[in-house]
Amino acid sequence: MATLEPAEYLEAIGTESGKLRRAAARAGLDARVPSCPDWDVAALLAHMGRVYRWASACVEANELVSPSSLPEPPGRDELDAWVRDGADHVRAVLDRPADDPTWTWVPPARVGFWQRRQAHETAVHRVDAELAGGEPTPISGELAADGIDEWLTLLPHRRGAPPVTGHGETLHLHCTDRPGEWLVRLTEDGPEVERAHAKGDVAVRGPASDLLLVFLRRLAPERVEVLGQRPVLDDFLAQTGF
Repeated sequence: MATLEPAEYLEAIGTESGKLRRAAARAGLDARVPSCPDWDVAALLAHMGRVYRWASACVEANELVSPSSLPEPPGRDELDAWVRDGADHVRAVLDRPADDPTWTWVPPARVGFWQRRQAHETAVHRVDAELAGGEPTPISGELAADGIDEWLTLLPHRRGAPPVTGHGETLHLHCTDRPGEWLVRLTEDGPEVERAHAKGDVAVRGPASDLLLVFLRRLAPERVEVLGQRPVLDDFLAQTGF
């Protein structure tokens, strides 16, 4: 359930892609990205340019477009412009009603899925670019809380990944800087999520940005408050990589 308006997602794509490019310029193309150990900053920029073009192509074609059909990234000196142009183009393609039908890999097949997904993809990779040069700045609270909600929604739909399972263990996620609470129950069939205040076997509390970045493995769990059965959190994190 998206909690932001389409215009807010499009604005976030523009804002976060600009921050990503500036962070990449500060770190340098050869800097390693600690949160994505196989990448340097050049590879991160190449990835983002391709993500924008793939999302745009899928929406425009209203079908799954093979990434192999997309143009290859340019030379290193042109990667900044590659990301800038890709972000501008995807924002233009997605500047339409959220309820417009289009292909997505999860239901409902609506443009709003891509508006939300591209905003969060950009925000987390902006953090990656900042990590390549030092300490990241927080994601805005509203966007981060929505990112937690989206991440929990996508967990059962990870391509090629085993399901996230358990035996009834529960986790309570609680934003401390704005509204946002979820209870996650791990079952043998996958996670069940309620947007509710409830006691869990483990409670994970903190500002929305810190919570999101812990669950996306960009920050260590020590950055947030963990109450209760820490092994439940550790097992959940071990299962939920994308």
